[in-house]
Amino acid sequence: MPLRLDCKKKLQARSDRVKSVDIHPTEPWVLASLYDGKVYIWNYQTQNLVKSFEITDLPVRTAKFITRKQWIITGSDDMFICVYNYNTMEKVKNFTAHNDYVRCIVVHPTQPWVLSSSDDMLIKLWDWDKNWTNTQTFEGHTHYVMMLAINPKDTNTFCSASLDRTIKVWGFGAAMPHFTLEGHEKGVNTVSYFGGGEKPYLVSGADDKLVKIWDYQNKQCVQTLEGHSHNVSVALFHPELPIIISGSEDGTLKIWHANTYRLEKTLNYGLERVWALCCLKGSNLVAAGFDEGTVMLKLGREEPAASMDSSGKIILARHNEIQTLNVRTAEGEVQDGERLQLGMKELGNCEIHPQVLKHNPNGRFVVVCGDGEYIIYTALAWRNKSFGNALEFVWANTGTGEYAVRESSSKIKVFKNFKEVMAFQPSFTAEAIFGGAALGVRGRDFVCFYDWEQCRLIRRIDVVAKSVFWSEDGELVAVTSENSFFVLKYNKDAVNAFLSTGGDQEEGSEEAFTLLHEHSERVRTASWVGDCFIYTNSVNRLNYCVGSQVVTISHLDRHMYLLGYIEQTNKLYLIDKQFNIVGYTLHLTIINYQTAVLRGDLEAAEKIMPKIPQEHRNRIAHFLDNQGYKKQALEVSLDSDHKFELAVQLGELEIALAISREAASEHKWKQLADLALAAFKFDLAEECLLNAEDYAGLLLIYSSTGNAAGMRKLAKKALEAGKHNVSFVSNLLLGQLDQCLNVLTETGRVPEAAFLARTYAPSKVPQLVKLWRADLQTINEKAAESLADPTEYQNLFPDLDWALKAEQHFLNENLRPAADYLETRGDLLRDLIDEVKGLDLSDHEEAADADEFAEEEDADDVAQPSSPAAQPPSPKPVAAAAPSVASPAAVQRSAPAVVAEPVEEPEEQFDEDELAKELEESLLDGADSTPVVDDDEDFE
Repeated sequence: MPLRLDCKKKLQARSDRVKSVDIHPTEPWVLASLYDGKVYIWNYQTQNLVKSFEITDLPVRTAKFITRKQWIITGSDDMFICVYNYNTMEKVKNFTAHNDYVRCIVVHPTQPWVLSSSDDMLIKLWDWDKNWTNTQTFEGHTHYVMMLAINPKDTNTFCSASLDRTIKVWGFGAAMPHFTLEGHEKGVNTVSYFGGGEKPYLVSGADDKLVKIWDYQNKQCVQTLEGHSHNVSVALFHPELPIIISGSEDGTLKIWHANTYRLEKTLNYGLERVWALCCLKGSNLVAAGFDEGTVMLKLGREEPAASMDSSGKIILARHNEIQTLNVRTAEGEVQDGERLQLGMKELGNCEIHPQVLKHNPNGRFVVVCGDGEYIIYTALAWRNKSFGNALEFVWANTGTGEYAVRESSSKIKVFKNFKEVMAFQPSFTAEAIFGGAALGVRGRDFVCFYDWEQCRLIRRIDVVAKSVFWSEDGELVAVTSENSFFVLKYNKDAVNAFLSTGGDQEEGSEEAFTLLHEHSERVRTASWVGDCFIYTNSVNRLNYCVGSQVVTISHLDRHMYLLGYIEQTNKLYLIDKQFNIVGYTLHLTIINYQTAVLRGDLEAAEKIMPKIPQEHRNRIAHFLDNQGYKKQALEVSLDSDHKFELAVQLGELEIALAISREAASEHKWKQLADLALAAFKFDLAEECLLNAEDYAGLLLIYSSTGNAAGMRKLAKKALEAGKHNVSFVSNLLLGQLDQCLNVLTETGRVPEAAFLARTYAPSKVPQLVKLWRADLQTINEKAAESLADPTEYQNLFPDLDWALKAEQHFLNENLRPAADYLETRGDLLRDLIDEVKGLDLSDHEEAADADEFAEEEDADDVAQPSSPAAQPPSPKPVAAAAPSVASPAAVQRSAPAVVAEPVEEPEEQFDEDELAKELEESLLDGADSTPVVDDDEDFE
């Protein structure tokens, strides 16, 4: 069967003629040297040009990465070798290397050496640790030396290809070649070593249009590959795949099987002649240089052919060699993510190139797939159990040797006990098949599931399935697509009932699957452990999914592939492309606990909790929190921060207070203060704000609750802490104007202090104006002189005298509590100056009344007779004369002048209180509006 390799183009970048290419081992970069004298570095993931170097005006025929030094090295037709730092783009070194065009440069894998070949027919060795000294020159070719290659199995030897039609093998330190291989009829353009297995092979290509395979130990040509219609410019063995790739001036790339030498595939990208090829060890990437640009290809799948059974035994394939190891024999304690030191044993060989290797569910058998064939081996002795042709192979989850193969896109066969029991042809093109509790067959944009017994349709699901993963008990299945995955529940009883009645064979049973969850992540590899779905994703994270909850176990630093889970060690095991194996701890008790919680079985979860290690309690607490079980999360959590957040959310103020006292965190105190305020617990809020030194919050509490004592302490503390605004407002609310003015002057706010004093403490204005002048003189003397002092310019300060009187009058007025606001809110509208003026007029009127009263008393003493009989007849009553202008005092003072005998009261009477009120209002309205009182009419 032919070798089946998917070929995916990763990059196609057009440019001038590309003479050489190289791939960076760690960055996604491909290096291309051009015929126009430039060197480009392309990012094959983003399709962007990363860096560009202008080396010369002549062709640059060769360029290589030296990653140890972060350099690129180039050779060109100006006979120079140039070295650049590819990070800084700084030129490190350039020197004349040959007397003709430099054709090829290779870098030694371990030594600080560079080999170069030229049209001057020489090969030179350079040592960069010795300032690029030419330490050795190799002579022997009689024409241009076109290509060099260092033997990966013996780095003390290298080979060269020349237009003199020969291939020579050399040794470092030897002046003459070890031997020469001859067989091409025209000049040899390329030569490369086989790096895998034990075959001592070389591959070469020449202008005779042939590709030849050589055994350099027997010094013989093993095979000649014919197929190109023009000169073969480049040929090489792929380091990971069993293929030979050749490029020719006929514009094609040809892929040959390295074992059968059969032509597998021909690629033509329409970019004219092929000049260069490069492969990277440990990768399936291939870079090619054409007349019109650079192409990067990915051949086959990069996932290593490896499988692990439930006991920890791993079987893996390196090319055609099968090896085994056991993760339970790892030496010493290894941290999560560290490489396991495991002893490797040879198990046998495989007749086909293994592209997929997989244990069956019980671990007794292993299938190897590749080259369009499959072979089933026993896992222990590696004996051939069965074989056949297949594009794909999948196991059922029964463990009884039941499996299915996709023989073609239109035929699927089912086997039981390694014997064919059924074959069927789907009504659509079968693009892939999936094993598990049901047999899955993918169409163009859907997947159909069939039962294993009679291949009857169970259900068609409209999703472009990339992979299907079944749980061990067959109750859950994960269907992955290009950018997401779906977790479904498989309803066995509904399926059995459907099949027994022979239901709809076009769509299947609607009750067969129930969608549980959908996640927007691209899954690379995956496995089920109980009800827990473990997977690696496209951004190199190792995650597990329980229900709708996704937890990241680790961030991986490279592509890793999941092998499986071993319950005895509580570890997940993963492998990379270089067959390095690492482990990560995942306790099964945690998975069982989370599963019980998701099922709502909290009693079962409580029984499992004591078995969970303390170091994983916080993870459980976060899981419970996300599931809405905050009270249980609070009981489980050991993380004070998380515990505090949960206590705040649950309103557990005492727990939050205890945590805050231990943590002494400003953020926690503030958060708890807000919660206490919301619960109207002002004492607790005050304590929290004091500990948080939140003076603004304290100001809010003290001013809202009318706490004068607290306000005084706050004013002092805020001043000491430099919170001058809070201190000022506190003093202002307390009526401590002196303190307010001190705060302003101490902070350099003298102008504001002066204006404040003008309004509330006018007696302080002169002193503050002097300070203002002194401060302003340092900036502008004229401005300082223009400031007016009220003691000097009283005409500029109207009502200043009244303001001073008001200050003295109201200075000792006590503060009213906030509870009296409704009674005293009218005070906000009071005009103190007018009040003081009114008080001043009242004082003058009372003084005048007192003087008049004294005069009247004196007059009465003179006119009064010695006895009542001598008194003259009494006049008419005084009250009727002009009662509307009499003051209450005047009426009272006139009472003794009235005779003793009864006098008939006049019909119209005047209330003394009303008269007094009218008089007081008239006095307050000012001198102009005060009625004139005629003393003669009031007192006769």
